[in-house]
Amino acid sequence: MTKEFLYTEIANGIASQIRGGVLNAGDKLPSVRILCKEHQISMNTAKRVFLELESMSLIESKPQSGYFVSQLLSITLPLPEVSRPSLIANTNEPDELISKVYENMGKNNLTLFSIAIPSGDLLPQAKLKKEIINATRELKSGGAEYEELQGNLKLRRMTALRSLSWGGNFNETDVVTTNGGMNALSFCLMALGKPGDTIAIESPCYPGILQLAAGFGLKVLELPTHPAHGIEIEALKKAIPKIDICLLIPNFNTPLGSCMSDENKKEVVKLLSENNIPLIEDDVYGDLYFGANRPKCCKSFDKEGNVLYCSSVSKTLAPGYRVGWIVPGKYKEKILKLKLLHSTSSISIVNEAVANFLKSGRYEKHLQQMRRTLQTNYQNYVQTIAESFPEGTKTSRPQGGLSLWIEFDKKVRTTELYDLAIKQNISIAPGRMFTLQDQFENCMRLCFGLPWSEDTQLKLRQIGSLAKRLS
Repeated sequence: MTKEFLYTEIANGIASQIRGGVLNAGDKLPSVRILCKEHQISMNTAKRVFLELESMSLIESKPQSGYFVSQLLSITLPLPEVSRPSLIANTNEPDELISKVYENMGKNNLTLFSIAIPSGDLLPQAKLKKEIINATRELKSGGAEYEELQGNLKLRRMTALRSLSWGGNFNETDVVTTNGGMNALSFCLMALGKPGDTIAIESPCYPGILQLAAGFGLKVLELPTHPAHGIEIEALKKAIPKIDICLLIPNFNTPLGSCMSDENKKEVVKLLSENNIPLIEDDVYGDLYFGANRPKCCKSFDKEGNVLYCSSVSKTLAPGYRVGWIVPGKYKEKILKLKLLHSTSSISIVNEAVANFLKSGRYEKHLQQMRRTLQTNYQNYVQTIAESFPEGTKTSRPQGGLSLWIEFDKKVRTTELYDLAIKQNISIAPGRMFTLQDQFENCMRLCFGLPWSEDTQLKLRQIGSLAKRLS
């Protein structure tokens, strides 16, 4: 076992004890010397264990006293309520609000808490530029020609190989590349649905999915969703006779950041397969886990090819590259026909560049650093919210992803809060964006993918002050 792997393994073991409540805020950890003796490691390796835990914001050092579990972890605000949407399919899209918020994307003068993508400062931009240059040199005709319909072989192979970490049971022949994650979801909805069909989703749900469903003429049935555990299985069971398709983001969905248990994922896959209802699984956040291990996917339990697994690097590596993929199971031929009709080929150069980045091992190292940064950001957000937001504010407790869901007192309407905040060059995502029903007016989503700084903290405090004014 290499020293690097050893210190990471020990740090992850202690991190799991902290997150699981075995070690609590303020508890003292073993000294460096005791850690050396317990694990038979060198002083340098033991020190790296503590540095790793500090980088996760899980512990803090006190001069002359040692290492202690961080007091930040004792800050816990109440969880938002479980959503209770009407179980009648709806098409009342908040299109105007969505457009108003997303037109801010790319504006450098705004603090964009509203867009759930990582800041460019968290991405390996210089390394990606080199990969683009290398791809241009390596590809036939410099990437100017079409690639094969199914997509870049190296990217498909790396996607299949990486799926082994969460129990993926596919190979490169099962993967179809797409121009980003939304393109993958679009192909799935076109392949499976027709106008008037009903699709079941989480509530609240990513606005892009609501817009896609409405654009394809689908009726949307929103399912009650717990802020930590995802959809309520009993609600899905009752909805089975009404629905034709199901679309879920089981791992760290936006905006809640909830993560379904393996048992629930397995039960959902079995339930939908028995009723011949296809499941579209959006797993764009799965690699952004805070724990020791990547969570499994619904696709892990798919024996019938009924799960269409979609993902991309838009939330982890390069939003602008538009590199995504589908593992469509028994619907592969339908997806390939749609790709031929609508796009013919993915973008050769960027697919090759991303494939090389994955193959080199740089992607895993980038993800390790990014996960630590996002977890630290999340903890800093919660501390600032606890200090600055109105009394009674509730927050979700994501164990990964990019999104934090905030629930205020009913007096605070977040559409009004948006209008006040944008005047101070702050953009938030009001809760009404994430539903087709009249709910979540007192909620909002914040993205913690921005670099943490004094200015970021100041902007959060300004949001809190504005919310206090409204309450």
